[in-house]
Amino acid sequence: MASRLKKLYESWEENPDIGFVIMKGNGRAFCSGVDAVALYHLLNEGKVEDCKRFFETLYKFVYLQGTYLKPHVAILDGITMGCGGGISLPGMFHLVTDKTVFAHPEAQLRFHPDSGASFYLSRLPGYLGECLALTGEKLNGVEMIACGLATHYCLNARLSWVEECLGNMMNDDPTVIESSLAQYGDLVYPDRSSILHRIETIDKCFCHDTIEEIIDSLENEAAGAYDDWCRTVLRKMKEASPLSLKVTLRSIREGRFQSLDQCLAREY
Repeated sequence: MASRLKKLYESWEENPDIGFVIMKGNGRAFCSGVDAVALYHLLNEGKVEDCKRFFETLYKFVYLQGTYLKPHVAILDGITMGCGGGISLPGMFHLVTDKTVFAHPEAQLRFHPDSGASFYLSRLPGYLGECLALTGEKLNGVEMIACGLATHYCLNARLSWVEECLGNMMNDDPTVIESSLAQYGDLVYPDRSSILHRIETIDKCFCHDTIEEIIDSLENEAAGAYDDWCRTVLRKMKEASPLSLKVTLRSIREGRFQSLDQCLAREY
């Protein structure tokens, strides 16, 4: 998929008849991540070079998104996990809906958030990026808007109007596209149960330099405040691969001071 998308995007970038690009999923998901089963079988068959080529192509496409010369609108309606974020968030506009579910569960799968995740997660408020990367916690569309991962929000029921408006547009000026997306937008706020209302606890627990210190801090917080959320994220971290957690934490911390291309090169 990444190889075909990369070729298409490169051809569209050179085509003067194409003003901007819209990316959307087909069905319940925008993109649920890479085919981990296929990669597992490739490794079992000793086809390491095929795996390396897969990630090289994927990361080159992510970089193309981040440097694309034409406006790009990603409609993240539905499940957006793993590389689903990488192939969309580096672009110009990210439209989310009431059906959006965003997460990076790689550490729980004995891997680490990649496809540029160390670039955009590390730029979230406080230590929210570390929390999402280490625990695989989910965000909905409203939360993505609130923390800056998305640029626009609209109800799933209005998506057909948005797509029709964009499809009829004869102007590729980013400010005009932005205004058109905002026209169908909704003013929304995270509900009381949102993880974003725990930002003080997140900063307190995930600011530490090591996984061991983060876990100790979460355990102290859970014991002192009888906080079920702390217990839940503790369980997730303890079920994850210790090596994956350590690699993930270091990746987010280093990504905070690196450009997108530097993050992708390091993740590779």
